[in-house]
Amino acid sequence: MFNCKGKTDEELVSLALGEADYFLCLMKRYEAKLLRYINRIANIRQEDAEDVLQDSFIKVYENLNNFDDKLKFSSWIYRIVHNQVISNFRKLKARPQQIDWDSENILNNLIADFNISREIDREYLSQKVAQVLEELDDKYQEVLILKYLEDKNYQEISDILKKPMGTIATLLSRAKQQFKKVVKDKKFNL
Repeated sequence: MFNCKGKTDEELVSLALGEADYFLCLMKRYEAKLLRYINRIANIRQEDAEDVLQDSFIKVYENLNNFDDKLKFSSWIYRIVHNQVISNFRKLKARPQQIDWDSENILNNLIADFNISREIDREYLSQKVAQVLEELDDKYQEVLILKYLEDKNYQEISDILKKPMGTIATLLSRAKQQFKKVVKDKKFNL
């Protein structure tokens, strides 16, 4: 195995172009994150999510020469996965029924932003936050997932969704407003 430690994503891309084994370093670095992302936005069976991930890695490898080193590699690979999920949706023509939310991440990221009391039972809150998020429009769910669950900044979200940063800021603002409205309308006790 090649030494991958201490190397940036961009260095590994450069090395992988010359020696394909370095691509394994990138796969190992992103496998768990991307699989979690696919599960969050697609809500498909684990086997199907793994297939989408595998197809995504194939696309990444095939297009490694086209990687623009002015972008962050993480944004570029998330964009490819995002597109692969959309392609999968088109094939299945199915809408996700329920999203598998990572309760702990939802709490850690959203509680601070919405100033929710930390004294509330975390499990109950986690379930309610997941219910609220499922009520949101898909475009709002997606930006909240990228911002709060995948911990992406505005530039990365912009690169992934191929939308201007101003649009991302607007989407996040509207997503928060819709989140609050759903909480109020459904009388969720957050």
